[in-house]
Amino acid sequence: MLTADYSKEMNASVNHNVKDIYDGLLMLVTALLLVVGFVMIASASVDIADVRNGNPFHYVTRHGIFIVLGLIAGVFTYQLPTEWWQKTGWLALSISLLLLLVVILPGVGKTVNGSTRWIGMGSLNIQPSELTKLLLISYLAGYLVRRRDEVMTSWWGFAKPMLVLTVAAILLLSEPDFGATVVIASAFLGMIFLSGVKFGQFIALISGCILACVGLIYSQPYRLKRLTGFTEPFADPYDTGYQIVQSLIAFGRGDIFGVGLGNSIQKQHYLPEAHTDFVFAILAEEFGLIGTIMVICLFSILVYRALKIGYLAEKKKQLFSAYFAYGIGILLGVQAFINMGVNMGMLPPKGLTLPLVSYGGSSLIVSCMCIGVLARIYRELAQLPAEPEKESGSNA
Repeated sequence: MLTADYSKEMNASVNHNVKDIYDGLLMLVTALLLVVGFVMIASASVDIADVRNGNPFHYVTRHGIFIVLGLIAGVFTYQLPTEWWQKTGWLALSISLLLLLVVILPGVGKTVNGSTRWIGMGSLNIQPSELTKLLLISYLAGYLVRRRDEVMTSWWGFAKPMLVLTVAAILLLSEPDFGATVVIASAFLGMIFLSGVKFGQFIALISGCILACVGLIYSQPYRLKRLTGFTEPFADPYDTGYQIVQSLIAFGRGDIFGVGLGNSIQKQHYLPEAHTDFVFAILAEEFGLIGTIMVICLFSILVYRALKIGYLAEKKKQLFSAYFAYGIGILLGVQAFINMGVNMGMLPPKGLTLPLVSYGGSSLIVSCMCIGVLARIYRELAQLPAEPEKESGSNA
């Protein structure tokens, strides 16, 4: 009798979990960010699209197409079991490094503003580094599961993924794409830390990465120029500090409630890349402090849900899913933080888009794929049988 009652309780628990297979908050926040992005691209790109293409709706039309493609990619990714990602770790690593290598080959990569980050395909430009971000953290999640004991007990197991990161960083810096290098390195470091590595090893790794970043900044004059322009933008407002100064003007004009949708002045050829890297500044100008805080809150919730999904997976002993979710959360969070920090004059300028918001097909599609992976992990966790509650006394 007791066994029958217990079986019924277990079945009811499993059925309840199966019904709740979608993370509603994650889906809602993603949808809101996509809507915000579409509205802001429609506002920020009108003037520049009219001048460049003779069609004020050129960029917003393309952005709408990218959203549809991103949703399709997200649904497709949602259909892939996490086990598939885990089994194809070496394939993911090979493809990611191959993509980074192909883009820097003479005659293959397309150069824009001095950086060769794109592969031209007719009217579309594919940015391999965006897909590489997802593939590399997929590989690292699998490695941390396969070599868990080795990573936590030996320096060699700890160093091997960093060698992979070093190779990827060399290829990325050849484009050059310092921003993507920082984002991927941050995701790697965060995943390794959350996997339970020894604190002393992690501190040594962090110190090495900081020294490497300092060396990279001083190795190229343009990076040092950006850094000095960031620290004192108003000292040279028409050259090194131009972007930051114009962005800060947009934030200042926005005040508390903004100047209203479509009424931005800075998007009228004052602020470069107003619909891509600096769309957050245009949002701040048109919607003010209120709009800015709302978008920051949306990204905070998005990152929280990703990390929460990772935590739930770890509690259920699904370590690959846990590390994968952690990596995606850190990836999206760091990229959003850097983009918003640059827009607010808190960080030196970097060529990074705002996930799910900025114009850019590769970034938008891969961001939707990341959401698809998180949704899939959540679904698989919800379908796991609930653990039986421990009985406090004897039933004899």
